[in-house]
Amino acid sequence: MPRIDNDIKLDFKDVLVRPKRSTLKSRSEVDLMRSFQFRNSGQDYNGIPVMAANMDTVGTFEMAKTFGKYVAASSGTSEGDLTKLVNILEAAPGVQYICVDVANGYSEHFVQFVRDVRKRFPKHTIMAGNVVTGEMVEELILSGADIIKVGIGPGSVCTTRKKTGVGYPQLSAVIECADAAHGLGGHIISDGGCTCPGDVAKAFGAGADYVMLGGMLAGHTESGGEIIERNGKKFKLFYGMSSATAMRRHAGGVAEYRASEGKTVEIEYRGDVEATIQDILGGIRSTCTYVGAGKLKELSRRTTFIRVTQQLNEIFTPFTKEH
Repeated sequence: MPRIDNDIKLDFKDVLVRPKRSTLKSRSEVDLMRSFQFRNSGQDYNGIPVMAANMDTVGTFEMAKTFGKYVAASSGTSEGDLTKLVNILEAAPGVQYICVDVANGYSEHFVQFVRDVRKRFPKHTIMAGNVVTGEMVEELILSGADIIKVGIGPGSVCTTRKKTGVGYPQLSAVIECADAAHGLGGHIISDGGCTCPGDVAKAFGAGADYVMLGGMLAGHTESGGEIIERNGKKFKLFYGMSSATAMRRHAGGVAEYRASEGKTVEIEYRGDVEATIQDILGGIRSTCTYVGAGKLKELSRRTTFIRVTQQLNEIFTPFTKEH
């Protein structure tokens, strides 16, 4: 029998953060650095936990140079992927992070692949996903993963929800998955659904240890792809990794047994990514000052979400552009 879960599930657009008393005088006082020790690899991490998505047009070498510390070898679970992963890590011994990434992290094959990678690389930090429920987070951590990617369908160029009807509102997914991970000493990445710096802050407030960005980092100098010029304007392509564009590039086309679950869009060229990163980090610092969190680590403990029916007053939105 089909079952309906009547508990309310929320997205970033459904809430705002309630302000609280604060002793902070300036955003400059907020410390965004986090320090983690990973459960299974034993490695330590120190840095600002915002990362670029492992997508063709975002997770580029140029973007990696800008972000510096968030560098991982990304792998699927098809035949030959483990061999390819071994070859990459032998050629680049400085890479200590592995991202085992599939659209649907609920298959037993995926869990077994994570176990195999952990056995082959006992000291590497393993990210695995994507999932959206606590029980699967727990299974992946117990199978050897350190950091779980959370998100099915929230991405700006993801059409999984449209094509399959499957998904989970991202804010609730982060809250539930963070609770499950932290109970076992694991960590999570909120992957997808952020459209503005406020959403990134909400993800951290919900308990995410890291936030992964795709669309917010697309269209920059460091993003992949050539610049397209049309009618005096410059654009760059941005596409989902389950889109027809990605499958043509990596698999020769869309296999007859599947559908494309991503779209391809042209984004107006936005210049160097550094300005966008500063805008995002400035927004997070400001959130922290509104709730009295002197450190990013304290944000989730000081966050109270309030449900809303409207985020913004958008009366002038069609006529204005942020500078």
